[in-house]
Amino acid sequence: MIHLLQVNPSSGEPIYQQLTEQIKRLIAAGVLLEGDELPSVRQVASSLSINPMTVSRSYQMLLSEGLVLRPRGQKMRVAQAQASDEQARSEMLQPLVDDLVKQAKQLQLELSAVQSLLAQSWNSVTIPSDDADN
Repeated sequence: MIHLLQVNPSSGEPIYQQLTEQIKRLIAAGVLLEGDELPSVRQVASSLSINPMTVSRSYQMLLSEGLVLRPRGQKMRVAQAQASDEQARSEMLQPLVDDLVKQAKQLQLELSAVQSLLAQSWNSVTIPSDDADN
């Protein structure tokens, strides 16, 4: 699962929040299933070259939202893993779409130009599959 996570330190969004949102999306998409173990804080921190406290903060947020469980003496596990329907998953993207539209309008770009950019990115971006963990 670690290979599915990416952070952008130069982003305006805090790294712990980037991790939290990515893990939420993996749960919503059904990539992480109920009972799946999350990698340890140290494993994630080492893999992404970030501070372990950052990962711990992200995991704590997931715990407080009830998305993961930490049974005493065991690894952290996914609590809720019901893959969301397409509508719910689309709603997760709405804030990003709103920001994109706002910026495109500020740049006075036409909708067709934005659609073209989106299509180019869609075709060029690849997301690693979770098969590498198996």
